[in-house]
Amino acid sequence: MFEPGVDFARSLDVADPLAHLRDRFAFPPSRHRDEVTYFVGNSLGLQPHASRDAVVAELDKWAERGVRGHFESDRPWMSYDESLARAMARIVGARPEEVVVMNSLTVNLHLMMVSFYRPTAERCKILVEDHAFPSDHFAVESQIRMHGFDPATALVTVDPRDGEETLRRDDIVAAIHEHGPDLALVLLPGVQYYTGQVLPMPQIVTAAHEVGAMAGLDLAHAAGNVEMALHDWDVDFAAWCTYKYLNGGPGSTGGAFVHQRHLHDPSLPRLHGWWGHDKATRFEMKNEFIPIPTAEAWHISNGSVFAMAPLVGSLALFDEAGGMGPIRAKSEQMSRYMDYLLDAQLAGKVESITPRDLDQRGCQLSLKVVAAGVDGQAVFGRLQDAGVECDWRFPNVIRVAPAPLYNSFEDIHRFVQILAESLS
Repeated sequence: MFEPGVDFARSLDVADPLAHLRDRFAFPPSRHRDEVTYFVGNSLGLQPHASRDAVVAELDKWAERGVRGHFESDRPWMSYDESLARAMARIVGARPEEVVVMNSLTVNLHLMMVSFYRPTAERCKILVEDHAFPSDHFAVESQIRMHGFDPATALVTVDPRDGEETLRRDDIVAAIHEHGPDLALVLLPGVQYYTGQVLPMPQIVTAAHEVGAMAGLDLAHAAGNVEMALHDWDVDFAAWCTYKYLNGGPGSTGGAFVHQRHLHDPSLPRLHGWWGHDKATRFEMKNEFIPIPTAEAWHISNGSVFAMAPLVGSLALFDEAGGMGPIRAKSEQMSRYMDYLLDAQLAGKVESITPRDLDQRGCQLSLKVVAAGVDGQAVFGRLQDAGVECDWRFPNVIRVAPAPLYNSFEDIHRFVQILAESLS
C-alpha cells in the first residue's frame, strides 16, 4: 500500500483533498533547518492566517465604535460566542443548544461538577483514570473536599494492567460496575494525553448510566481530533480547550456541553451569573434569575472577545474541510503511513505506546526510544535541533501529532528520516 521514498509521500500530498488548507496557517521558522516539521498540535495548534485577521477586526471595531461594538456590526460582542458555539457543536456531535463557548477547560469542569457531582453519604465516589491530567485530578479532589468527603476514599481510579501502558476497554467498564453502588460521577478523557489512546466514550457513558452515575468527558485532546457524537451518546456533560487541535491560540476560550435532557431541569444546581440570564430581559437589571434555556445558562460572565476571535478563523477551516469526517479520514491515513515508515526503518529502536487500532487512536503518537544505549531525552533534543517541533513527557515519551489540517505526508517522511538520524 505504501512505499518508502519521499516521492511517494509527495504523491500522497498531491492526492490529498485537504492539502490546500496547509497554506492557511502560519508556520514558525525552523531554528536550524530550512523548514520546520511542526508535530505539536496536541499542545498548541498553528495559527490560521484568518485568526490574525479576526483579532485585528475586533481591535478596529473597538477603535472605531467603542461601546457600540457590543450591538453593532455583523458579529456584535454581545452574541459573539453564539456563532462559535454552532460551529463547535458540529465538531463534537452536539445540538447547537447543548454547547456554550466560555472560560477555560478546568473552570468549565468545575462549573459542570457543581451541577453533576451531587454526592450523598451512600454514593459519593468519582472515578477517574490513574494517569489523569494533573489539572483534572486537582479539580476532582477539590470538589470532593468541598462536599465534605475524603479523596482518599471518594476518588477511585481505573489503571492499566501491570506492564501495560494503555487501558483495556473491558477494564474500564468493569471498574465502573465494581464501584457502581458508590459511584456519583465518572469523569474520563476522550483521548488520554500521555498515550494518545482514544477511550471508548459511548461504552463509558452507557456503563455509568447503568450503575446510576453521571458521565462526564474531558475532551481536551479529542475536540478537533476524533469524530464524536456527544448528543447521541447521551453524555451528561463535557468540557474542552480550544488551543490544541482547534487552533484557537494560547489561552483561547474553551467549550462545554450539557445534554439537552438537562437543560430544563429546575432541580439541577448551577452557579448563576448575568450572562446566563434571559437575553430579552438581561438589561432590565432585575434581580430575578431567568436561565437561558440552553447550555448558555452555565455562562456566568461575558466572554473575552480577543480570546474568542482566533476561533472565528480556525472553525471556518473545519467547515471548509467538510467537517470531522474528511479530517478524520486523512488523520487515519497519516497514522497508517507513519506506522509503515517506523516499522520499516526503526523497528526495535523506537516503540509506540499508542494503540495501533485506528478506533483507539487520534493524531498523536507517543514514542519510546528502546534502542540499546540510547537516551530518549537526548534523542528528543536532537529532534528539536533538527527542526522538529514535538514534546517530551516524563518519564520517557516523545509525543508527535501530525494534524491533518496543516501537516503533510512529506512532513511525516521527513520526521522519520530525522528520527533515524537522531538515533545514530
